[in-house]
Amino acid sequence: MNRPRRIAASLLFLMISTGAGAASAQVYPAAHVPAAFTDSGRTARVAALLPEVDKMYADLAAAQHLPGLVYGVVMDGKLVHVRAIGHANVERKIAATPATPFRIASMTKSFAAMAALHLRDAGKLRLDDPVASYLPELKGVRLPTADSPALTLRQLMTMTTGLPEDNPWGDRQMAVDNAALAKLVAGGLSFSNAPGVGFEYSNLGYILLGKVVTKVSGMRFQDYITRHILHPLGMNHTVWEYADIPRDQFALGYRWDKGSWIPEPVLGDGDGAAMGGLITTMDDFARYVAFHLEAWPARDGADNGPLKRATVREMHQPQVFAGFSPKALLSDEKTLNPRVGFYGYGLTWTRDSQNVVTVGHSGGLPGYGSQYRFAPDHGIGVMAFTNLRYGPVYNPTSKVLALLIEKGKLPVRAVLPSPVLLERQRQVAQLIQSWDEKLGAAIVAENFFMDRSREDWIAAARTQLAPIGTIRSIGPVKPENQLRGRFDVVGENGTREVFFTLTPEREPKLQELQITEPKK
Repeated sequence: MNRPRRIAASLLFLMISTGAGAASAQVYPAAHVPAAFTDSGRTARVAALLPEVDKMYADLAAAQHLPGLVYGVVMDGKLVHVRAIGHANVERKIAATPATPFRIASMTKSFAAMAALHLRDAGKLRLDDPVASYLPELKGVRLPTADSPALTLRQLMTMTTGLPEDNPWGDRQMAVDNAALAKLVAGGLSFSNAPGVGFEYSNLGYILLGKVVTKVSGMRFQDYITRHILHPLGMNHTVWEYADIPRDQFALGYRWDKGSWIPEPVLGDGDGAAMGGLITTMDDFARYVAFHLEAWPARDGADNGPLKRATVREMHQPQVFAGFSPKALLSDEKTLNPRVGFYGYGLTWTRDSQNVVTVGHSGGLPGYGSQYRFAPDHGIGVMAFTNLRYGPVYNPTSKVLALLIEKGKLPVRAVLPSPVLLERQRQVAQLIQSWDEKLGAAIVAENFFMDRSREDWIAAARTQLAPIGTIRSIGPVKPENQLRGRFDVVGENGTREVFFTLTPEREPKLQELQITEPKK
């Protein structure tokens, strides 16, 4: 006999606590609220791990006979930690510093891809254009099968041309000139696969991409990248030709042979340098990593970078499967953490079993090894340069980033509720108690009472809510995105979880509803 009175009392409490009796503010079309870091302790936890990071790199330098090593951590747009070990020049005993220029080898490839995207955004090219439209020497190249598609710019960028993996050979092509490249291509190419069917690492593909940038822009691709990417980012100490750097500043490359460091011949700049020719400092490259991280999350506001944020995020997306590592481990080196890898536009992309996404690229040339990895959702990145031939900083740098995320317990950005999600939460909380016809007509989508009758909804809601007794409070919405979320209904005898999803209409309405016991 007291049930109607209890429901009324509960609903009255809800109206008071949520402001249900007030007129609703207009929130359409739905405003986007970007995700944000809400953990105030994340910076301190990273700082506490930096001594461990320093030891990891010091041990690496000693074990691998690295003549010089510079590494850094970028977080929230800043170079928060940087250290240098050893020498830029062993013979002259010149110490490596964060300002020492190192050749970064294949880390250059993302700059070449960025230049192509910059031209795409300017309407100068399309990624699915045939490469032969820009490089006539390719018109006579015989593709591996009669049904092979024409080579495209996108295939160059994603390494799906079918050209063979060519690291040993490709590393020696940097100084080649355009005339020699044209002769090479016109003489015919060999393919390991048909174009477009899979990933295979191709330096030649990026050399050709650099030629396209040169052809379309009307200037050397080096100059285009310098003018439109490097200088706008303030990377004023990043160059292409080592001879432009004072001798006492440049990190001379070495190989370790029979217990001593032997200088490697320095490769000069040339028309093949899009695959690996950039020379930069840690201070400069930190700006580049910060620029990539700053593209996240999607949001309103000024967008004045060398590339639009949306284009930078496009670079980070997985394009073609590159490998699966079923036996990969967490940073504790004990717990399995399988990961899958893809190649994007001049960048590698991985997602592990903990749902952590990292992006970056390695680099290796005679005399140099380098690596950078950043985690867009966590706002942090790690970079390392060494002047040892193919210096093995690759896995250690990935491990350092994993350590900072895992041991530092770095969360992803928290999804924040949009105004329309907050409004619908309030209205849904009212609806599941009162089933007011006018309210229902205002907020539910056309499918809602077609998928389940109003009478069935009322019965099901009462069945779920009755065991928790009088409703004491409504918990905050826990958004999954801008138009989907959950919240708790807390009663005197228990709690129920409410899940709801809104439609893509201009005025988003309730399309799906679930009332369940919370998972234990």
